[in-house]
Amino acid sequence: MQKNYDFKQAEKEMQNFWEENSIYDFDFKSQKEIYSIDTPPPTVSGSLHIGHIFSYTQAEMIARFKRMQGYNVFYPFGFDDNGLPTERLVEKDEGIVARNLPRSEFIKRCVTTSAKYEKEFKDLWQSLGFSVDWSLQYETINPIVQRISQKSFIRLLKDGKAYMKESPVLWCTECQTSIAQAELETIEKDTDFNYIKFKVGEEELTVATTRPELLYGCVCLFVNPEDDRYKRYIGKNAAVPLYGYEIPVLADDKADISKGTGVVMCATFGDSTDAEWYEFYKLPYRKVILPDGTIDEGVPLIGGMKVLAARRHIMDLLSGRGLLLESKSIKHTVAVHERCGKEIEILPSKQWYIDILTDKEVFLKAADKINWYPEHMKNRYLLWVKNLKWDWCISRQRYFGVPFPIWYCKNCGKVAIAGEEMLPVNPLETRPDKSCSCGCDEFIPESSVFDTWATSSVTPQINAKWGEQNDISDRILPMSLRTQAHEIIRTWAFYTIVKSLYHTGEIPWRDIMVCGFVLAKKGEKISKSKSNSELSPKLLIENHSADAIRYWAANSKLGTDTFFSADELSIAKRFITKLWNASKFSISHLHDFSVNAHVDLMPADKWIIERCRQTAINAGKLLDRYEIGPARHEIDDFFWKDLCDYYFEIVKERLYQPEVHGYKERQSAQYALYYCMLNILKLYAVYVPHITEYIYQEFFRQKENSISIHKLYWETDMAVDDDSILFGEGLKDIIAEARKYKSENSLSMKAEIEEIVINTDEKFTGLFKQTINDIKACCRAKKIIFRTPADN
Repeated sequence: MQKNYDFKQAEKEMQNFWEENSIYDFDFKSQKEIYSIDTPPPTVSGSLHIGHIFSYTQAEMIARFKRMQGYNVFYPFGFDDNGLPTERLVEKDEGIVARNLPRSEFIKRCVTTSAKYEKEFKDLWQSLGFSVDWSLQYETINPIVQRISQKSFIRLLKDGKAYMKESPVLWCTECQTSIAQAELETIEKDTDFNYIKFKVGEEELTVATTRPELLYGCVCLFVNPEDDRYKRYIGKNAAVPLYGYEIPVLADDKADISKGTGVVMCATFGDSTDAEWYEFYKLPYRKVILPDGTIDEGVPLIGGMKVLAARRHIMDLLSGRGLLLESKSIKHTVAVHERCGKEIEILPSKQWYIDILTDKEVFLKAADKINWYPEHMKNRYLLWVKNLKWDWCISRQRYFGVPFPIWYCKNCGKVAIAGEEMLPVNPLETRPDKSCSCGCDEFIPESSVFDTWATSSVTPQINAKWGEQNDISDRILPMSLRTQAHEIIRTWAFYTIVKSLYHTGEIPWRDIMVCGFVLAKKGEKISKSKSNSELSPKLLIENHSADAIRYWAANSKLGTDTFFSADELSIAKRFITKLWNASKFSISHLHDFSVNAHVDLMPADKWIIERCRQTAINAGKLLDRYEIGPARHEIDDFFWKDLCDYYFEIVKERLYQPEVHGYKERQSAQYALYYCMLNILKLYAVYVPHITEYIYQEFFRQKENSISIHKLYWETDMAVDDDSILFGEGLKDIIAEARKYKSENSLSMKAEIEEIVINTDEKFTGLFKQTINDIKACCRAKKIIFRTPADN
């Protein structure tokens, strides 16, 4: 072996070797048990950062682990390249606005941009050594995926689970599209609580509101029926200031007695409570805000203005006419669109929905059938489902997405549904294959597209080629594992569970592995706009190696957030150097070793082998629970302490001086050395696949019957000899005491000791006596004395 490990050469070599030899391909003909992974298709919305590396690498390590447990691993990869995130990326990259271009031209640009970023993504994953079967790759905009997504919608529509209605909908005026509840984030903003005078007859009734620009949309005042201050107003009418028209005063328990004055202005629409009251009490609709975020031209005083300008103008008018009693600065929680950060509005609109409120109990029970790792992440899911207020709005008024496979009859308005044999279909370019039942053969195509989650929620079906000629649903569904970050439990996890239950009646996967976030040091958010560009994954890999990044990614407990700076990689790089040097040392003593030779193991050699087995078993149990970090620490503990710090020192003389210690004794050490180095490489192959494969190819492949270390299995099915483990702990204690004695007396570790007294149980005395030469050589002791309890 060469003196130093050159990762730049070795990593590329190994990646080419894996690809040329199809090391990670799923075997469709194999009868081995399948382990299938539902990997999150990264959204094509910008460059990847270290946070993506953290979570995706942890999942990839599970694929490697399961492969080395004998499973036929089904590990595909996809790209979520349709919908609003990709559109916004194109607009940003090219400095354009989608609505200012012909639809077909904008879609072309989206396709081109997606392809560019997907190549970058794939190159990055491959440079990290991901053991993906790239022949299983999919994109959420490709024809097969569009067909599966459209088929899902059609079946939900026919089953009564998908429906269209005109009603208040969450609306982003920046993106100019409807959005779903799951796409909301809440933030705190500074705003004013404005106390405004309404008139009930000759009496004044003060109302506090943060949205005075909606005065023209005010359709009712609400008070709590238990609020004695206002009971006399219930059933009367109030005059709206500035505009003068009258509205009823009604009672409802949702009116908070302690908030503001206790009188709540219901306008169309200030918030979700307004929308609920509007529908429950059959209140009239008064148009104020338009889809582009401006005030309708028909609204007196503020027509044509933007919302904030209209708010300021109304405040000035109220103040000038003595109708504004007070303004208080408050911290106010508002809902914003997660994609652009714009405060959402609620506007009436005709949209397509999937019914999720009816089956909330079914979705709650489904959580109990799935194994959640870590377990507490299940509570996030349950809390989300319990607090759902809206059905899932799946239509988006955008351009680059999976089209709705429907048309509307121009005569009677009836929905015409595409036949499944027509899919994928774009209704803007295709006509229905038959006339409407009313006899009309003219149709209006649906121009909206699916919400991106409507498609990525069927990733299990996409992976299984659901309904296609090569459908393998019966082999991989439910899938073994879903891996994802915790912030998309409310979207990707929930929506996938919904679709799976509606389509198959079964959960989509047996286990869900939820990863944490990565932060830069001192709470600094990782961002291209900040001076932490050295944190770009591509540069990190080029400068520090893929294996160093991977080793770092496996440092924490599952689901916990972690910090990152380039300095963190020094530990990983020191480990890689140590593994290389340990392998060099071992291999230098193994060139004349035969794996088939009969060997009588010395006690120290048996101990290190048993300790290696114990490590594999313990690490395997942790990885079965997806605890990648603790499993790595278990392996580290064995490698650094037991193997390198103790065992190598114990057997050095036996290896170098067989003429003194015996040739059979050297052969015993060689056997243990070969076994432990091969198995430590197998254990670390999950984490650092390049260097482990490189070392395996350099030496071990010629002695093993496997083309790649990643085709070998861990040894976790043998019982561990506890007595050997106990003996080894005693042996380590002796050496540690000798080292401590020399250190405390300022002696060199090579200094001789006159005698060492070993206190041990009688059952271990024989083992220690067989190890006496190892102890003398390791501790530089002239004499060893044994004492047992029987000697006292």
